[in-house]
Amino acid sequence: MAHRPTLTFRAELGETARLAAPLALANILQMAVFAVDVMFVARLGQHALAAASLAVALFALLIMGCNGITGAVAPLIAAEVGRRWNAVREVRRSVRMALWLAVLLGGAGIGLCLFGEPIMLATGQEADLARLAGGFLAVLSLSLIPMIVANVLRTFVSALGRPVFATAITAMAILVNATGNYAFVFGNLGAPALGLAGSAISSLITTCSMVAAYVLAIGADRRLRRYRIFGRWWRPEWSRLRQILGIGLPIALTLIAEGGLFSGAAFLMGLIGEAQLAAHTIALQVAALFFQVPFGIGQAATIRVGYHYGAGDGGAIGRAGWAALVFGFAFACVSASAMVLWPRLILSAYVDVHAATNAVMMGFALQYLAVAAAFQLVDGTQAVAAGVLRGVQDTRVPMVIAVVSYWLAGFATAAALGLVTPLAGVGVWIGLAVGLSVAAVLLLLRWHWRERFGLLPAPQVRFGASRS
Repeated sequence: MAHRPTLTFRAELGETARLAAPLALANILQMAVFAVDVMFVARLGQHALAAASLAVALFALLIMGCNGITGAVAPLIAAEVGRRWNAVREVRRSVRMALWLAVLLGGAGIGLCLFGEPIMLATGQEADLARLAGGFLAVLSLSLIPMIVANVLRTFVSALGRPVFATAITAMAILVNATGNYAFVFGNLGAPALGLAGSAISSLITTCSMVAAYVLAIGADRRLRRYRIFGRWWRPEWSRLRQILGIGLPIALTLIAEGGLFSGAAFLMGLIGEAQLAAHTIALQVAALFFQVPFGIGQAATIRVGYHYGAGDGGAIGRAGWAALVFGFAFACVSASAMVLWPRLILSAYVDVHAATNAVMMGFALQYLAVAAAFQLVDGTQAVAAGVLRGVQDTRVPMVIAVVSYWLAGFATAAALGLVTPLAGVGVWIGLAVGLSVAAVLLLLRWHWRERFGLLPAPQVRFGASRS
């Protein structure tokens, strides 16, 4: 923490690990929440799974963008605490404006999701698949506001040293979502059998329960309660709102560029074939599950680097950043090895790998997972490097890097290899690897030359005073 003496690299590595572990576990558990949906929907058939994957591809872009904007509160809170440990007013103002944005952005996202079917049709998807995906998306969109609010509250508790709350609440969400899917998808526990729409309703119930749990946890914790983040919720702080938008919009565009690469890949797969799309969905679930650990390390890096950024300690910024990058690379080596050594075992968590009806899909999924193993190292590196740069509030140039890497390099390669060459689906996944590799190299270079680019802070930079 910022009030402690200067830490060695080894000590900083330990602090990063202590913060990253519960955040990474919470990310994995969040993926388990989503995996519950996939497991139940997959049992409705390949057609339902394909429709859900298209809807989730668009929904994921929205949630990434909204969480990117409101997630700018993380480096702000960290910097405020780094400058002055007892920064109650400053933290409260930042969280309040992030919650405002969560509601406003979520409402706009719901409106966009109502046009899900026309969007699917415009991308060339088959009419019946577009209709089913559009209906599912319309119901799922109701989860947007509570999901973004929950992410803001998660950021708050994590930056203030209570990341274990995020882990516990996300674990609870798995049980709630599994129960909801069991009840509403197949009509158990006295609920109606709603099929695909039932899974969306379960998601809404789950996200609302997470918000309620965060509110209760914050109110019960003495340290968090003193910030009174829900106090005077109607009072605007326009300068803080502009600050969140200034940092958050580039983060959102960065995440959309990356998420858009994967969502765009899903649409490419839809053009190649339904079996390839279903296999892509399963393989991507696996890759995304492993990705949650370096993503959690990147979140921890934003907070750790942000503390030192607020304190104006350039040396500590460097140690915190490199510690996170080493940690992330080490895990990426482990995850890549697991995908190579036990691909069928990993895929069996999602589908019956021995069923004859899944044979074609499994063949494709194994090919895609082999490529995913190859790009684990660069995927983990770019995720942590982006988090480190956010800690020094550097988001605009990384946004440009993301657009160039993921779209000019990644998606262009995926489209060319997937639609024009015999590689088909494998070509799409090779394109994903290209985009991630370019991003990793460019982000690492920017971090390495951080002093040359003027990313290090002046000592003890402070916010100007304003009303509470």
